[in-house]
Amino acid sequence: MAWFLSFFFFFLVSSATACDRCIHRSKATHYYGDSPTSYGGACGYGDLALEFTNGYFSAAVPSLYKQGAGCGACFQVRCKDKRLCNGAGTKVVLTDQNYDTRADFVLSRKAFSAMALKGKGQELLNTGIVDVEYKRIPCGYKNKNLAVRVEESSYNPNYLAIKLLYQGGQTEIVAVEIAKVGSYDWVSLSRSYGAVWDTNKVPRGALQMRMVVTSGYDGKRVWAKYVLPVDWKTGVIYDTGVQIDDIAKEGCPASECGDRPWK
Repeated sequence: MAWFLSFFFFFLVSSATACDRCIHRSKATHYYGDSPTSYGGACGYGDLALEFTNGYFSAAVPSLYKQGAGCGACFQVRCKDKRLCNGAGTKVVLTDQNYDTRADFVLSRKAFSAMALKGKGQELLNTGIVDVEYKRIPCGYKNKNLAVRVEESSYNPNYLAIKLLYQGGQTEIVAVEIAKVGSYDWVSLSRSYGAVWDTNKVPRGALQMRMVVTSGYDGKRVWAKYVLPVDWKTGVIYDTGVQIDDIAKEGCPASECGDRPWK
């Protein structure tokens, strides 16, 4: 079995170039009015999304939303209309799921117009939908560790719902566990929706946390040894003291590797 897994992994990475990011082609449209309810969307970030994205946020199709695992992922999106668009594109954070089958991305108006040549922003918005290239890029939050926000629905000590913020790199958190500090009696949280995890089996006392983090071919466990105090409170954001900044590897044809010039 070990030989088979090794062979499978070799075949996987040798049949395509292992890239930090692959270039994909699709279409993008934009929100028609960036209301506060659109900031958090299906990920549950609420108005916090406007703060950590600086208004550059997006909804994405289910294959990128990944039932919430894709929440917080960062992408560079570039419009292909050379008459209206610049060569750099825009960087966005995924905060919502896109149900519009015409496009992979629904960008905030700020992000959509940022793809335009100088003075062409409104004209680009008026097009409504454009051809784009996009690639996943690392998220970076200067001087910010991974943070945990205790949701208002929590009730100490019987129920805990948390939201994960400032997740860096090109990673996805696929499992979360908590335990009393100093204990190894771990309790698994369930993904309630988006970036929100919860449990009604809350250990008594100050809490530590560990997470399973994946990035492309790789996965690892990240341990935050002290996250929530014994008297944790709703609405408060707690610093985990850890940073997640791994860079994912994807298998894609050499011509589509993101470290090469975009066509």
